[in-house]
Amino acid sequence: MSTAAHVHPATVLLGAQAGRQAIPVCDHYSGVEVRMRKSLQLQQEMREEFGHCVFDVTLDCEDGAPVGLEREHAALVARLAREAAPGARVAARVHTVDHPAFANDVATIAGEAWDRLCHIMIPKVESLDDVETAVRALDAAGARELPLHALIESPAAVHRAFDIASHPRIQSLSFGLMDFVSAHGGAIPASGMTSAGQFEHPLVVRAKLEIASACHAHGKVPSHCVVTEFSNADAMQAAARRASREFGYTRMWSIHPAQIRPILAALAPDDAEIARAARIITAAVAADWAPISEDGVLHDRASYRYFWQVLDRAHQTGRVLPEQARGWFVTDGGSAVA
Repeated sequence: MSTAAHVHPATVLLGAQAGRQAIPVCDHYSGVEVRMRKSLQLQQEMREEFGHCVFDVTLDCEDGAPVGLEREHAALVARLAREAAPGARVAARVHTVDHPAFANDVATIAGEAWDRLCHIMIPKVESLDDVETAVRALDAAGARELPLHALIESPAAVHRAFDIASHPRIQSLSFGLMDFVSAHGGAIPASGMTSAGQFEHPLVVRAKLEIASACHAHGKVPSHCVVTEFSNADAMQAAARRASREFGYTRMWSIHPAQIRPILAALAPDDAEIARAARIITAAVAADWAPISEDGVLHDRASYRYFWQVLDRAHQTGRVLPEQARGWFVTDGGSAVA
């Protein structure tokens, strides 16, 4: 067996992308202090359960800050981020770039806690100019390496999604369903905001597909919108599964702790797919990455890449990997490493 067989699968199959950390498939939002603290505690508990972070906690200024107390709320978010457990994945959603509180949000949160944050979420991004405004603010706060996530919430922003996704600081685009529907002035019925209806109305479907396509075109993460029926776990899991299997989303928002595990379950590969992926990658390693036959089907590096991504997604979602695959993943880092 040559030395090529001992190179980590991520390096062989993903090349330069192998060093890029995959982000968790769930992004959990909270904006009230008691809930923010509980979310961070839950993240730590589930991290101990699974061996790595399986969801991000995004501390919310846009919907969380009481009117008139935006500065105090930004200071609270910065403090909570600094106090989070080592290795926690904490983000912040700031106000829109044209909001009076935006500059202080970034200066306070990114300026004081940039080294404890995994990203900053910018809501209602309309264009590359909005992204550049956010980048300049982050750079001025000393957070030059901090990734940006952008929330796409209008028809015009959907039209520019490919341009927005192309920016090197953008790591993920999220779809803002309710603002998107509202932006149509009643042309989309209220059913377009429900867990089922959002997958049926043509304008909403088109927006979802454009955002997912823009992300995949530029190697970014498409993040699906919330499901507001948070007490209906079946509706939550069904929506997450459709977003993943039919629309290409690899990440989803949670707005209630009860939504986190259904999202993980829905975005995870099933057991049979995980087992098959482990068999194929193990055989590929043994063959020095030359083509192999599995049940009469030819596999080479193109399909190996797919099956490696199945294993990585299984790890990200907390699934138990077959024994032969476990050594390819680290605990507490959340991603495959060479």
